[in-house]
Amino acid sequence: MNQPFHLSGRDLFVSASIGIALYPGDASDVHTLLKHADTAMYRAKEQGRAAYRFFTSELNQQVQERLLLETAVRHALERDEFALHFQPQAQLDNGRIIGVEALLRWQPTGGNPVSPADFIPILEDTGLILAVGEWVLREACGWLNRWEQAGLPVPRVAVNLSARQFQQGALAQIIADILTANGLAAERLELEITESILVEQAISAPAITELQALGVRWAIDDFGTGYCSLSYLK
Repeated sequence: MNQPFHLSGRDLFVSASIGIALYPGDASDVHTLLKHADTAMYRAKEQGRAAYRFFTSELNQQVQERLLLETAVRHALERDEFALHFQPQAQLDNGRIIGVEALLRWQPTGGNPVSPADFIPILEDTGLILAVGEWVLREACGWLNRWEQAGLPVPRVAVNLSARQFQQGALAQIIADILTANGLAAERLELEITESILVEQAISAPAITELQALGVRWAIDDFGTGYCSLSYLK
């Protein structure tokens, strides 16, 4: 498969991700055999594609654990299991608190806390990041409002945005409504985006332009780690 195919005067390159399940050790029927081969194929894709992987019982266990975790994540929002932790942002010269960053945490009912490294990718893959991301924005701005009412004013709150949120099309309006509902000026909300979102201009540019007009602040995570240049920053 590494050799090019010559079609209409052009060289076309094709790669293959292959999953392998063996009869009768992995399964004794066609349906289960194909299911296990499919599981192995997705592992090949996860590990860089253009490779082959054999099915193993450990791999099956990992898939089952992933399915259980995905099911639990789908119920987490309705069961009120998500919470925000706030990390203070301090000005170095005088130590003054100039804002906080909202960090999403998940504590399943009756279970142990789950690392964001485990559940955030599931939110992204399933599209649940849209609902949870909007909840984070509402909750973060709500806390900013409540702190102010309690006489503990915090200048601003920073919230991480996902690339999926930029794709939904209504992000600017959602944020505008949340700010209005909490009586907050736009500059008191800081949106954190990754360098990769800046690079995907076709996706991000319209929303960034709308939010820029709204007056929110921006922070860029991981700047300089990928392909971004100062022109994107400008």
